[in-house]
Amino acid sequence: MSFTLTSPVTGGAQTGFTTPGYTIVPDTAPSNTGKQYAVSALSGTQTGVDTSSSPSRPFTVTLSRPAVLRQLPSLNAVTGILSNVPRNSYKIIVRKGTTSLANQAAQVLNATLQIDVPAGADSNDAANVRAALSLLIGALNQASASIGDTLVTGVI
Repeated sequence: MSFTLTSPVTGGAQTGFTTPGYTIVPDTAPSNTGKQYAVSALSGTQTGVDTSSSPSRPFTVTLSRPAVLRQLPSLNAVTGILSNVPRNSYKIIVRKGTTSLANQAAQVLNATLQIDVPAGADSNDAANVRAALSLLIGALNQASASIGDTLVTGVI
């Protein structure tokens, strides 16, 4: 199964939003190791939110993998120990055009989630890799509104 989103995407709970949803369409990713989607329509109540309308006001999500997937190195011939375990970094980036002040140029908000998987864990400990991701997504979903409140109020 590839790293893919399907439309529509159900948004996480946010203060002031009612059942937020996002219709996404394929877009061109910044690199050939990623997939990008642009938000073309909104659903639910999201007063003041706009879709991906121009390069200066994007509303996109990009999913990417490392350009070169790293493998485990050979064991140390003397000690039999792995001295350096490389990591494969996967990223999810959301870009959203925002207004810092009325009648001013748009500024792009960047939200980046990076997941660094130790080489070899994908095949030797897949269950724990999946468990880490499951907890991460569950925690983000459960805390979606409170994270949004913190980003707006600065109160953690």
